[in-house]
Amino acid sequence: MPPHERLTKWLNDGIPPAQVAEWAGNSVAVLLATYARCVEGQLPDLKRRLEAAGDLPERSSAD
Repeated sequence: MPPHERLTKWLNDGIPPAQVAEWAGNSVAVLLATYARCVEGQLPDLKRRLEAAGDLPERSSAD
């Protein structure tokens, strides 16, 4: 698997960006600037986890 595909897969699999950045030899800022648009599919799981913890941010009236 090419390195860029591997990094995208790790991020999409939910590996913390700090860990992926370390493995890639980059800073988190560089990693996310490059790959943030490639990360997908995590929002439903994150929302469930936040709701279970009672820590889901309140929606503003503009939402």
